[in-house]
Amino acid sequence: MSARLVHVGLVAVGFIACGASGDSDEAEEPSPVPAAVDLGITANNAFWYYADLEAATEFYTGTLGLHVAADYGFAKILHIAGSSYLTLVDEEMGMHSSEEPKTVALALVTDQLDAWWEYLSGTDVATRNEYTPRDGSAHDGFVILDPEGYFLEFERFNPHAENERFLPVLDRAETVLADGADSRVPAGLGFKASVLWLYYRDLGAMQRFWEERIGLEMIADQGWTKIYQTSPTGFVGLVDETRGMHSFTDDKAVTVSLWTDQLDDWFEHARDGAFELRSDTIETGNPRYRAFVGYDPEGYFVEFDTFLPHADNERLLEILAN
Repeated sequence: MSARLVHVGLVAVGFIACGASGDSDEAEEPSPVPAAVDLGITANNAFWYYADLEAATEFYTGTLGLHVAADYGFAKILHIAGSSYLTLVDEEMGMHSSEEPKTVALALVTDQLDAWWEYLSGTDVATRNEYTPRDGSAHDGFVILDPEGYFLEFERFNPHAENERFLPVLDRAETVLADGADSRVPAGLGFKASVLWLYYRDLGAMQRFWEERIGLEMIADQGWTKIYQTSPTGFVGLVDETRGMHSFTDDKAVTVSLWTDQLDDWFEHARDGAFELRSDTIETGNPRYRAFVGYDPEGYFVEFDTFLPHADNERLLEILAN
């Protein structure tokens, strides 16, 4: 099968024209998450799209030391920590173009912020926000840009009333060392979790969507940002676009990806009206995975995936089982 057809399977329906419709379901009663689903989300992922996939892969595996969990050629699934992943996609094969606004940021959560800053500030990596820790702050961090302009926030959450529920979850997470095969990262550095920041016009409406339609529970309230846990080390952060690093855009060069062992239940939940679907079928034509894609009310693509036993998934399934 050609690489193009394989990637249609990976991203579910990557060549169907976008039909997102903003707030088309605002007047409807929410479809609650069915008891049969009970979340069932095993990991967080995001698809990011690149004109030069090889350069992006070298940056993430060399400069940041991430491990390649699965290599599909046109897509590289990278393991960040625990149940946190990032997939780099060749834009020629994806649902999005690298030219679309990169209205997303990824927080790489670490207790080793000082050491990461010392290392990265000595490289030629572009910096958006420098590291300036503040006494009493709920969180500290710095922001760099990857080779094609995606924002990466290196972040530490500190003892603070705001993090009362969040910190115990992070304390249970183990640091996964950034010591992949091509790593140039100093020994001992790594990450504990990730937060995928999404930027919205109507933060209250989006809270209701993620809570009532997806079934998530808020774990940290920063006022103009709300953090929800989706997997043991994976989180999504909803951001008021008037206060965040990005403003709202209609097009977005990102797909939010939630991995689950209850794909059919989630699909039926969506078909019952929980959220708009991109296709009326689950993609089942590839031996590596099954998947479907929907939209949130402000246009982010949300993909649900489950991975199947296959030689290309051997390492990925091993990580997911641990």
